Amino acid sequence: MDFSMYNDAEKAHIQRIIEQKQMRDFMKFYTNLVERCFNDCINDFTSKALSSKEETCISRCSDKFLKHNERVGQRFAELNQQIMQQQQQQQQQPPFSPSSPPPQQKGGGGWFGGS
Repeated sequence: MDFSMYNDAEKAHIQRIIEQKQMRDFMKFYTNLVERCFNDCINDFTSKALSSKEETCISRCSDKFLKHNERVGQRFAELNQQIMQQQQQQQQQPPFSPSSPPPQQKGGGGWFGGS
C-alpha cells in the first residue's frame, strides 16, 4: 500500500492502527491455540502436573496448529500474488477507445443474461 499521500502524523497513526490489529490477531491466534489444545488434550484434573500422554498431545496439537496456520498463510500469500499480477496486467492493457468496438463479454447481455 502506498502511504506517500499522507503526512507524517497520519502515517504514524496508520502504523499504530496496523500494529494494534497485528497484536489483536496474534492474541486471537494464541487464544485459539491454547483453547483447542487444552480441550483436546487435558482430561485429568486430579494433578497439577501434566501426564506424559497430555504433554505429548499438547506438543503434537500445537505443532499441527502452527503448521496449519503457516500453510494457510502461504496459500493466502500465493493467492494475493496472483491477484496483484492480474491487476498489473489489467493496468497495462490499453484503455478502451471510442474508435474501437468495446470488448465482448462472455454470456448473454441484459440484466438477466438474456439477449
